[in-house]
Amino acid sequence: MAELNFRTLDLNLLRVFNEVMTERSLTKAASKLALTQPAVSNALRRLRTVLGDELLRRSGQGLEPTPRALALWPTVQQALQALQETLAPGNFVPGQANTTFVLAMADATAAELIPGLIAVIDREAPGVTIRVVPLTTRDPRRLLDEEAADLAIGYFPAVLASLTAQAQAGETVAFEHQRLYLSNYVCVMRRDHPLAREELTLDRYCAARHLLVSFSGRPYGFIDEALAGLGRQRHIVLTVNQFFTAGRVVATSDLLTVLPRHFVSVTGIADQLVLRELPFKVPAVHVDALWHRRLQHSGAHAWLREVLAHLPQQRRQDE
Repeated sequence: MAELNFRTLDLNLLRVFNEVMTERSLTKAASKLALTQPAVSNALRRLRTVLGDELLRRSGQGLEPTPRALALWPTVQQALQALQETLAPGNFVPGQANTTFVLAMADATAAELIPGLIAVIDREAPGVTIRVVPLTTRDPRRLLDEEAADLAIGYFPAVLASLTAQAQAGETVAFEHQRLYLSNYVCVMRRDHPLAREELTLDRYCAARHLLVSFSGRPYGFIDEALAGLGRQRHIVLTVNQFFTAGRVVATSDLLTVLPRHFVSVTGIADQLVLRELPFKVPAVHVDALWHRRLQHSGAHAWLREVLAHLPQQRRQDE
């Protein structure tokens, strides 16, 4: 076995290895690579020498990979794909793509963005597939780092503050973000709730019984943080992890909840609900897209981000 020196390794050998692993045939791999079969055989032989492993053995009419080859292949595939997307990001053609995107977001965010996204996909990229998974945290960096999602969309103030601090300190920042739209939260109650007929003061708000939407299940949110800053607190009777559920529950109970203002109109029960401004100040809600930096130059991912960035404005124009 020759000593492996990555600095002098011919990366073309990895392209050959990837194609042979895909096709399990030297002839088919040679055709895909526009090489002769002897050239492919020679490249495979050189890589075997460098790695000290047979990599592929003849088995019947095809080739059978060794355990080392099977372990190596996923890493080689990912590295070659990343290089291709970085060096040639414009190669993504929506109309020809069959890419699957995994998006992590809350139901209120999905109600805002997904109808418009599907309309664009139907029109421009019919082969693209979208999977929406629940956003269960206000810090989705681990989710993105582990590639469980391509993009997380939501309200991530602590994450963005952390990324800004890292950048200002000269540290490497592993995530990118983009502002999609601005929203604000309002107090929501059933139309014939006793508080719907009178001014919603801070005392009345705190004396009421509340429903909290919490993605993680933690019975404490940014509304409670704002109240704590005033030396006040509220009585949370119920915690759920979906805004739709919250709207349904308050429509038939005396509980109050807090929902994004834009979301109420798409609940289907807006006529059963009353909106009131909160009797204390809370920060505006900035809805951001967050993704891992390794996808920054992916043509497919860049297309998705551009589409998402235009959806909120388009929705406002259509209303």
